[in-house]
Amino acid sequence: MAEQKEADAARLHQEDVDIKRGDDGEAPSGGGQAAADNDARPSTTTTERHLSIQTQLEGLEMLVDLNGAGRKSCPLCPEEKFKACYSHKLRRHLQNLHWKVYVEFEGQRMCICHLPCRNLKPSLSGDQASGRHVAHYHCVVCSVTIARKTDMISHLKRHVNKGETEASYSGGLDIALEEPAPSSQAYEIMKELGTNVQLLPNHTTPQKSDTYFNRKMKTNRQLVFCSLAVLAEERNPLECLDAFGATGIMGLQWAKHLRNAVKVTITDISDTCVKMIKENCELNHIRVDGGSRGVSSEVEGLPIATVEVAKMDANVMMHLRPFDYIHLDPFGTAVNYLDAAFRNVRNLGIISVTSTDTGSLYAKSPNVTLRHYGCHIVRTEYYKELAARMVVATVARAAARCNKGIEVLLAVALEHFVLVVVRVLRGPMQADESAKKLRKLVHCQWCEERVFLKLGTMVDDTLPCNCHGSLPGKTAVQLGPLWAGPLFNTGFLRRMLSAAVHHSMDDVQPLVKTLICESECTTFKSLVHGPSALMNQVECGVVIKTLQSGEESSSDQPGKRKTGEDSGNVVKKLKSDASLEHPPFYYSIHRHSIRGMNMPKLNKFLQYLTEAGFRVSRTHFDPTGVRTDATLEQFKSVLTKYSVPTYINATTTQTSVSTEKTL
Repeated sequence: MAEQKEADAARLHQEDVDIKRGDDGEAPSGGGQAAADNDARPSTTTTERHLSIQTQLEGLEMLVDLNGAGRKSCPLCPEEKFKACYSHKLRRHLQNLHWKVYVEFEGQRMCICHLPCRNLKPSLSGDQASGRHVAHYHCVVCSVTIARKTDMISHLKRHVNKGETEASYSGGLDIALEEPAPSSQAYEIMKELGTNVQLLPNHTTPQKSDTYFNRKMKTNRQLVFCSLAVLAEERNPLECLDAFGATGIMGLQWAKHLRNAVKVTITDISDTCVKMIKENCELNHIRVDGGSRGVSSEVEGLPIATVEVAKMDANVMMHLRPFDYIHLDPFGTAVNYLDAAFRNVRNLGIISVTSTDTGSLYAKSPNVTLRHYGCHIVRTEYYKELAARMVVATVARAAARCNKGIEVLLAVALEHFVLVVVRVLRGPMQADESAKKLRKLVHCQWCEERVFLKLGTMVDDTLPCNCHGSLPGKTAVQLGPLWAGPLFNTGFLRRMLSAAVHHSMDDVQPLVKTLICESECTTFKSLVHGPSALMNQVECGVVIKTLQSGEESSSDQPGKRKTGEDSGNVVKKLKSDASLEHPPFYYSIHRHSIRGMNMPKLNKFLQYLTEAGFRVSRTHFDPTGVRTDATLEQFKSVLTKYSVPTYINATTTQTSVSTEKTL
């Protein structure tokens, strides 16, 4: 009886070995019928997944009948590596060796395989015949074999970055790269401001993806939209350009909400982006105009707007055609596109620049800052406003090279980006006026007092602090050149707030209200919605229409510069109101707090500074920052006056406790 069981076990083991060799491409010893079947079905062997790719451990155990009697061999190991054994040992071998050492992808586990699927690794003598087989993994997407686990993980990440997330189980990698993404690929549909865009699975990796989309830039897109809506009230229709389309979300929002007031052009250099933009236009029922190629795509139903999509470099597009509004948002710095933007922009047009190279803007890479912006900066407490003024200075120099000046309408520096919106003023006189506002900044590295350097003034005599006389060595350093003019235009911000309310942008309204108070350097929120918000705003000698369009006293057309006595009166008025501009930079109340003292609440401290006769406001650059025209010494004196020593509370508590004990 025992001899018969051993014979049956030997026969079962021999059948398993024959089947395994048949899978490896060798003819099984059981007969020629199995070989004929394998030759008749070559396509199934290339499309079926490998044995080592399983979803559960039970699937790996089902490859071998573990409930049967006798010794069984491992389906993922050759006979010379792992000899046939009984069920309990084989189950432990599959679980500990193959199942635990895996790479997971989309719910599929790629277990390690020891079969001779790869070429032999040559021995030390160089003889490949006497070498050994290398353990490897089979890719679930392209069926390629990779030896190291870390290399397989990197290989799968490249598949994800290319949008290849479905298993193809093909015989090679070239097929997956040559064919485009399948139509059944799961796109992520995102909706922002009533505009739908479809995103690739790798839209969050800008280095790997052409169609990059950043959800954190929603505030940036809404600010740009509001600035365009304000310009659309002045002139109609507008020719606006989204120079770096990517998914086309920004240009589609312009066209969908402003419609006939704007003529939107979206351009990108990538074929993938252009294709994605056209698909997103169809998704939003927007007709695509191919521009010079004359290609247009029909959308279902009546199109709500028309967008021109062009595959072209941004510099080439800005040199070919003039625009009223240009938005530059490349990945990183925008200094390479400023000359082309100012070359062909119309008079009194608007250019918005978004810079995301926070490493060089926030003084983390000073050498890159000097190379891109031509400025020398150090890390300070007001580093965000320093970055905004540095970008404005670079924009002003680019405009001056084209005999044009700028007026800063908006400058915002948040965690992820720096946004600068400027109005273009044509003429060499305007360029000279803008160039005069580029100055060096004298910064004390000890107390962080700062002041813009005037011409013909000694550096040490400029700072109001006495750190240079009381401390040895050099305490002051020159930063810049930076923009020394105002960073905000109050009338423009008020009309941006009106546009945000009109288009239901609830997220950006608190920020715009903060900017309005910061531009006027006041803490009164009533000025945002007060009667002054309904008055006409004078910008660059031009009366701009606001909410009360029927009470215009000027007969000039919007977008035209005033001349004669009226223009001279406006210039005098602007010069007389120069003292009302918001003071540069701010102080952090926590940075200058006194050790051992409990400082007052921020709102109370703002009230104390106002009572002392200083102009005060909050700032969006820093939640603990205070923008004021007071010097640092005056700022600290008020802070010290209203700070309470910490030990007073402890002394008062001990006195009350001792009194209770006495009673």
